[in-house]
Amino acid sequence: LLFCALCSCQFVSNEICIKSRMASQTQGIQQLLAAEKRAAEKVAEAKKRKARRLKQAKEEAQEEIEKYRQEREKQFKEFEAKHMGSREDVAARIEADTKVKIEEMNRAVTLHKEAVIQQILELVYDIKPELHQNFRAVAK
Repeated sequence: LLFCALCSCQFVSNEICIKSRMASQTQGIQQLLAAEKRAAEKVAEAKKRKARRLKQAKEEAQEEIEKYRQEREKQFKEFEAKHMGSREDVAARIEADTKVKIEEMNRAVTLHKEAVIQQILELVYDIKPELHQNFRAVAK
């Protein structure tokens, strides 16, 4: 029997030993490629799970936000009804206040109308020509 000097295997010729080693190396490469493929699949699946979890968390957060918004809106409407009355009452009060103020202004206009017109006419008719204080006479 002959033994290979490189790997100590039995061989008939040196070519057979090299071929068997190459075949075992190819098998090892195939195993590595298969393991790499499985690892890539696991990573891809983990990314998909993460994306699903993020989407679910976002949806849950949106639901929680909407629930909180509705709760606060309800509280605000209760507060508004308690402290300010209904919108119709507020609008009626504003309308009444506006009418009162307009009536007061109309009375003031009627009361002071003649005096204001007289002052305007005096300013228009009584013109006093004067040189402006910043005017400088130019020497010729």
